[in-house]
Amino acid sequence: MTMAEPGRTSGPSKSTVPELTVPELSVVAPVFDEADTIEEFHRRLSAALQGINGLDPAHCEVVYIDDGSTDSSGALLAAIAADDPRVTVVTFSRNFGHQVAITAGLDQARGDGVVVIDSDLQDPPELIGDLVAQWRLGAQVVHAVRDQRHGESRFKLATAKWFYRGIRRLTDLDIQLDAGDYRLLDRCVVEVLTSMRERHRFVRGMVAWAGFRQVGVAYDRSARYAGRTKYPMRRMLRLAVNAVTSFSFVPLQLATLVGFIAATLALLAVPVVIVARAVGSPFLSGQTTVLLVVLGLGGLQMMFLGVIGEYVGRVVEEVKARPLYVVMPKPRQPKPSDDADPDDAGHERQP
Repeated sequence: MTMAEPGRTSGPSKSTVPELTVPELSVVAPVFDEADTIEEFHRRLSAALQGINGLDPAHCEVVYIDDGSTDSSGALLAAIAADDPRVTVVTFSRNFGHQVAITAGLDQARGDGVVVIDSDLQDPPELIGDLVAQWRLGAQVVHAVRDQRHGESRFKLATAKWFYRGIRRLTDLDIQLDAGDYRLLDRCVVEVLTSMRERHRFVRGMVAWAGFRQVGVAYDRSARYAGRTKYPMRRMLRLAVNAVTSFSFVPLQLATLVGFIAATLALLAVPVVIVARAVGSPFLSGQTTVLLVVLGLGGLQMMFLGVIGEYVGRVVEEVKARPLYVVMPKPRQPKPSDDADPDDAGHERQP
């Protein structure tokens, strides 16, 4: 169950598209319950590829990753794939997550350059031409940098701003500010990323870690074309945890620092308590103070045990070495019966 299902989608006819060993450009698009947008996305993507100067659209490939969709996205992708020989559809056996879907697309993509773009039409396919232009000038990673973000709440905008800047402070990564997963990667970068098989993935951080020559292209991000966001608060928090624990030991170092501070305060408090007891001060009498101190220290211990647990859990996941994703196999073709009449080939046998 690790075979990708090649297909075809609306674009040049089969007779006009040559079989290429290595396409010049690949486009990777994760799909999860995007039945309302996927046809319009592919139409705009095809038009965008058609309009790129010096790029033959027939020398491109499009890789759709169906990340366990529960709506009609799978059927629509199959219909798209039946019309366009440039398209490959990879269907997961279940939902493995957006970052893993991007990884599967990079595994499948064969182009000299690979564009990663979400299929919800918040990121305009028409920007691909600008990304390709920077790539041809020598950039090996071209980020699409969000200048304006329409259709998003103030809370989402504020948390996104804090997230990118917080990651830069907590890690040694020179991560591109205000950039999501929409970018163009040179083949040399793709090979580095596909060699990194860690379970809990933060692709933006992995791209920053890989290095190479990176530039940004500003654009205005649109509101969703249809449907609802696939990144609720719970998934956003999980992505943030993955980002921090994958590239930083600051939470563990913070636990050590707090431990040293607590031990120092306790050591300094010893002579204070002795003097207070000697002079008969009622300040430390009773159980309330002791109870508050015990509860406070106990809460800190539990919190930092949780932080340690996050790191230990990731070690356990890595040791298991399970595959990052599982791909649905191709449908089996029915085998003709051995004793079937050759004249009745292709017809159902009657009982």
